[in-house]
Amino acid sequence: EAVVAEEQLAAALEESARLEEGRRAAEAQGPSSAAEAPAPREEEPPADFICPITTELMSDPVMAADGHSYERSAIERWLATKSTSPLTGGELEHSILVPNHMLRRMIRDWDGARKAA
Repeated sequence: EAVVAEEQLAAALEESARLEEGRRAAEAQGPSSAAEAPAPREEEPPADFICPITTELMSDPVMAADGHSYERSAIERWLATKSTSPLTGGELEHSILVPNHMLRRMIRDWDGARKAA
């Protein structure tokens, strides 16, 4: 079961990276005719606000020993069975998770401004 979950996570991370690559390529091409008449859509959060494990907006970001921030519940689940970084695959020096208060505040400010608009 853990192997299946790890394979699913790896596939999700690969898909996320592929989508991010496609988005960056589209941005690099500059404005298109679609950009001149934008369809109403939800504003995408900055990439740093997205948990690399869940690929969703973080509400309780914590920093792991690899220096990256993750949603607390997601990295706790990861660390329950592994001692490696979800992003680099390298061994983590410790499993201490530090609340990332600044990132949490930035996410709340961004989300509040988006909802107010």
